[in-house]
Amino acid sequence: MLPVTPTGPATGSLFARLRDGFRAHPLAFDATLAFGVLVSMIAGSFTAPHGSPGGLAFGDRVPSAANVLFMVLAAAALVLRRRYPFHVLCFTVAVSLLELVNDTRPATIAMSAVIALYTVASRTDRPTTWRVGLVTMAALTAAAMAFGPTHWYAQENVGLFAWTGMAAAAGDAVRSRRAFVDAIRERAERAERTREEEAGRRVAEERLRIARDLHDVVAHHIALVNVQAGVAAHVMDKRPDQAKEALAHVRDASRSALDELRATVGLLRQSGDPEAPTEPAPGLAVLDGLLDSFRNAGLPVALARADGERPLPATVDLAAYRIVQEALTNVRKHAGPDAEAEVSVVRVGRTVEITVLDNGTSTPDPDPVPNGGHGLLGMRERVGALGGTLTAAPRYGGGFRVQAILPVTSRTGEDT
Repeated sequence: MLPVTPTGPATGSLFARLRDGFRAHPLAFDATLAFGVLVSMIAGSFTAPHGSPGGLAFGDRVPSAANVLFMVLAAAALVLRRRYPFHVLCFTVAVSLLELVNDTRPATIAMSAVIALYTVASRTDRPTTWRVGLVTMAALTAAAMAFGPTHWYAQENVGLFAWTGMAAAAGDAVRSRRAFVDAIRERAERAERTREEEAGRRVAEERLRIARDLHDVVAHHIALVNVQAGVAAHVMDKRPDQAKEALAHVRDASRSALDELRATVGLLRQSGDPEAPTEPAPGLAVLDGLLDSFRNAGLPVALARADGERPLPATVDLAAYRIVQEALTNVRKHAGPDAEAEVSVVRVGRTVEITVLDNGTSTPDPDPVPNGGHGLLGMRERVGALGGTLTAAPRYGGGFRVQAILPVTSRTGEDT
């Protein structure tokens, strides 16, 4: 039976575990790196750069005890390269210079200074990297040219200059990549926060819209029920037929209120709840029915339309219906028992104008909130959400006037 050899995925998982372990314990990685650098420096110090006359051989030369001590000190300093990058760089450069000045044979201690320079470049800004890198390259290369056993233009000196320059460049590239990745991550987190804020804002707007709908429905229908109930109580003994008719209106108004409440509250149901009602939202198409409910409650209402009864966007249509409903409810509540109302719907270009007039003699109650009561505030919010304007003020000579101008063109530029 053939032996089973390790597969690529197993080797990859081993490397992945090592990488995750080093990321979790960076000091262990630095200690491993320092040991590898020490082994490389000692191994390199046993071989002459150009080899012996018989060819490159290990053991052509033997480092002195001072060389080995310098190598151990320089490698040990790399363990602290993350915590003290500038201190480690200064120490390794000083040890390298000391070795170059006092020894007649070039050694490999400068490898530790190259690693330290890379660490500084990867953890600081670009101007600092250029300044520190140029100083390090100039100091090590000048010392090697001035005190080395070879000519000043020897390839060992050029190699030392190149290695220090590449270390600075590599560290700067790593720093730039980290900054780029951090910027992408920050933008992603900011976009996620923005999406959450937008979702919260939409939820708040939907809650406000539902609250306005509930207010409009309850205020309108409860006002009608109250009026008809009062009429029925007043004529119950003397005119039972009229009382029966008033109670029928109470029943119709209450049924209509329940239907609209059910449709509105149905929007709050979750996906697993029973199916919500599918009746369309009210609009100007059923405006006559709305006005008839007020006429049955004792409020004479005249209607004038110059819009050709062309369909409006759903949001505009619902807002126009609710504005008429709320304005007539205010007339019925505040304008007095003898008030009459006029409703006009006029389409002018890309707008539709909704106007409700009354000739009442009494004034509305003091506003419970700034800039109007809850009804007027709700109308202003509806109109403002669509980009329109609303004016509500007393008329000269008595009465009240509410006018809303709503854009027929949607905010996306689509004309309906």
